[in-house]
Amino acid sequence: MKLRTKWIAGLAVVAVTGGVVVTRVVNDRGADSPDPDIAMVCDDRRPSRVDPGSYGMQNDGTFLHPALTYVNEEEQHPFPGGGEDLFPATGGYDPNTYKSDNVTVEAHYGGQRFTPDPFHSWQNIVDFDGRRYMFQYDRSEARVYDITDVKNVRVVESLSRADVADVDGNDEAVAGKDWAAHDFWGASTIQWSEKYGGYIMVQSFEMRRQIPFWLGDTPDHSKYASPAGVAAARADTQLKGFKVYKLNGPRKQDWQLLATVSTDEHQQNPLAPDFSKPQQGSGSLDVPHWDGGRYLFVSTAPSDDWSLQEYPTYLYANGFQVWDMADPAAPQLLDTWHREGMVRGEEAAYRANPRCGNRTSWMGSRNPLYIPTPIEEGGKYGFAAMGGFGMSIIDISDPSNLREVSHLDIPLSVSGTEADNVDVSQFERTGMVYLSGYPLSEDCYEPYKDIFQIDATDPANPRIVDRLPRPTPPKEAAVTDFCQRGGSFGPKRSGYYTSPGDPKDGLLIYDFYNAGAQFFDVTDPKKPTIAGYFAPPTFGPETEDWARSNPTHGVYVEYDRKIVWLLTNDGIYALSSEPLLGRPNLGAPTEPFRTSAR
Repeated sequence: MKLRTKWIAGLAVVAVTGGVVVTRVVNDRGADSPDPDIAMVCDDRRPSRVDPGSYGMQNDGTFLHPALTYVNEEEQHPFPGGGEDLFPATGGYDPNTYKSDNVTVEAHYGGQRFTPDPFHSWQNIVDFDGRRYMFQYDRSEARVYDITDVKNVRVVESLSRADVADVDGNDEAVAGKDWAAHDFWGASTIQWSEKYGGYIMVQSFEMRRQIPFWLGDTPDHSKYASPAGVAAARADTQLKGFKVYKLNGPRKQDWQLLATVSTDEHQQNPLAPDFSKPQQGSGSLDVPHWDGGRYLFVSTAPSDDWSLQEYPTYLYANGFQVWDMADPAAPQLLDTWHREGMVRGEEAAYRANPRCGNRTSWMGSRNPLYIPTPIEEGGKYGFAAMGGFGMSIIDISDPSNLREVSHLDIPLSVSGTEADNVDVSQFERTGMVYLSGYPLSEDCYEPYKDIFQIDATDPANPRIVDRLPRPTPPKEAAVTDFCQRGGSFGPKRSGYYTSPGDPKDGLLIYDFYNAGAQFFDVTDPKKPTIAGYFAPPTFGPETEDWARSNPTHGVYVEYDRKIVWLLTNDGIYALSSEPLLGRPNLGAPTEPFRTSAR
């Protein structure tokens, strides 16, 4: 999730801690925080502004990226030959479309009506009564679409907190027409349960990933400079954990709550959380990993002690928990795992990381383990993308005793998010996994985010053996490098494991922000190529100015119907590619999306 923040100098901030009022005047470099849970392990080593002559367009039409930048620089960063020079009439953003001949646009549904959030969203697909539905949502903003007819998609439910938009403070703490207080739609996995004869949804409930934006006296949302923001974040009494629902239909009114679970290790009974006071830790982040079998994996920090985190607007360093889902209505915690250097008392290990003190890097996981094969089917390994801590391979064969098999540090790439996504769809076939972070800044004002090809054939000794090709515009394009298009450029993620059908051998489909959808052919791991692409305009007629930095923010693939849904700041595109993905089915699926109980 991207944030727009600016540093201001001489800001007086006030916080109440343990009944004591703490006032601190900070400068634009950030004073040391009075909150003991804010990691200040190393001196402030925040990157300085980059010399504008040290990066930019090269004589051959390529772009040289800065070597090191600071995260709170999420505004446009014009450079000679960039978007502001090429597209002055549109504010520096490219209005053109670029597409390879082997990718077909089956439909485009543009505008605000089809976009719950033009900046970020999650997706799921379910089938009811012969109809196929897609959920797209980001906490309180959500849509339910009937996508049975790909060329005639309809919105069947729209959820929002627009009716409480004028509430001072945290509007999620206020009940509205669509949501109870502290309720929202968190990142979810939805799987079929034979026991319940229907879909079961496990939904993450995590604290916001920024210091509270509603505090008018702290426009710099950095935890290092805003004790009041930190105090407000910790005072929130929302659930930190996950909820389990049975879905009796595609609309929210059809959800049947089965369990409310706290990931706070201090809760006496995690199945009956105490909401009379704030829960500790982060809650469950992003899409939980549960394939409908016995074991659920979540990304979480179960205590405020898990706080060795550089990122300036986030309080926790997240590891993992595994839960027994033999009865989805009563999940049982089996184990908790983190890498040394994430928890208070482990400062020596944290200090050894070259990112210590940069006030920029995301440290720890943002997603649960990436698991190529379920434990019940003989799967033994989970892949942990842990931001600035790199990647670990975890032995999950005994879920009550998670064990690190190996660890891999990755090249420093600051700012932007490092080690965020692991595509494991090719692991069983080739032994390769694909590790990537994603950009945060506009106009390529940060190092390029490579997709690393990692040979994990020997899980005890993983190694980087290649990088997927960097996307480039076609020769007839108005730009020679995607950095000139405006907005961010780089990989986000290659969809989700929750997609219906089986991923195709040898094909990876990534959302690439202003480069749209990029189709990578990895059939031969020694010769990865870009086999197709579709890069839509970087904005639409209804796109808010603040959302133009995320031209596209996700792909979700129906492997059974051979349809790629591209989620953008101007609605949704339905794509197909018969040469790459197979002949598309634009009508009702031949079989409903189900997963067998294991």
